[in-house]
Amino acid sequence: MSTPRPDGPPTAPACAAPGATGATGATGTATGSVPAAGRTTAVTLTLVDVARVRAGLRADCARCAGLCCVVPGFTASADFPISKPPGVPCRHLDGEHRCGIHTELTGRGFAGCVAFDCLGAGQQTTQVTFAGRSWRTHPGDAPAMFAVFGVLRVLHESLHHLGAALSALDPSGSDTAALAARLRELFTAALALTTTTDADRLRAVDLDLHRRTVHLALTEASTVLRGPATPSTGRTGTNHAGTRGAGGRGVRDGDLIGTRLAGADLRGMVLTGRLLLGADLHGADLRGADLRGADLRGADLRGADLRGAWFLTPMQLAAARGDATTRLPTGLDHPTHWPTTVRADTTSTGSAPAPSATPRGRGRPAGDRRRGRRTPR
Repeated sequence: MSTPRPDGPPTAPACAAPGATGATGATGTATGSVPAAGRTTAVTLTLVDVARVRAGLRADCARCAGLCCVVPGFTASADFPISKPPGVPCRHLDGEHRCGIHTELTGRGFAGCVAFDCLGAGQQTTQVTFAGRSWRTHPGDAPAMFAVFGVLRVLHESLHHLGAALSALDPSGSDTAALAARLRELFTAALALTTTTDADRLRAVDLDLHRRTVHLALTEASTVLRGPATPSTGRTGTNHAGTRGAGGRGVRDGDLIGTRLAGADLRGMVLTGRLLLGADLHGADLRGADLRGADLRGADLRGADLRGAWFLTPMQLAAARGDATTRLPTGLDHPTHWPTTVRADTTSTGSAPAPSATPRGRGRPAGDRRRGRRTPR
């Protein structure tokens, strides 16, 4: 059986906005049609291109119109001290589309704002789809702009995950070529949508169908990328939770809210969509685990090893509690609000204090009660 590249996704070079293409003919070349904004020129999609697109999936608030402060709605909770309906500007958004309390968000209880990350959907909506227009200067565009922002958030997350899988799979392997081709097709289709200037085309995207299609492909890729269970303990096969992986013995099925898993061996475990709110993962080994969509709000990741973990996003990390001892997958940075110094209680596995927030008391923003994410209208 051919294996994925052992180091996971390569370090992405600096790039422009999604849609930029790199040199053709690089190793690992994958053919596909990648339209640039407003064009339909066929080009060669290489792993360099994929890496550049993923590197461009970063929020640039200076090029956005404050969409994250307007489009999502949220309720007063441990994540937000106030309530705000979708499509209404936050009271702290100033006339220049900037947060008036940005440096005070944590202290004033806006943990949800600190954690939020649009993966670049904000500036893509503002600068590409709407050519630099603002919902303030062009109020007639506001409904379409808000809807497009929600669509692009989903598409950008898909590009983030599909790109990670594409960069690690061997496109020429006898048992991975078909999967790599399917991932490449999905990546190319999503990229073409993100670079269009046709707002109506984006608003017509069937997000439910898109999510299901991408989910199935990523689930298959996860099985290949995580590989066979070969832990040093000698345990193999299915773990206690019924998910294929090296670790996880003793981990129950279902949600893991507030569960104490300090120092646990969770290598290669499938934690897709699991609720880990306030979970104690201090010093846990999560190498190679599938964390796609896992809710990590308030989870203690101090000293945890997430190197090689699959489908982890900046927003998931920002919602968790980590520090300088948390080891991350290649391409992901420590959130700026994480401590850069190590406290005495993080020097030994299992010594972390209980999570400060009551897990079930954390905010459930309007429109997304289970996952607790701010949801665009």
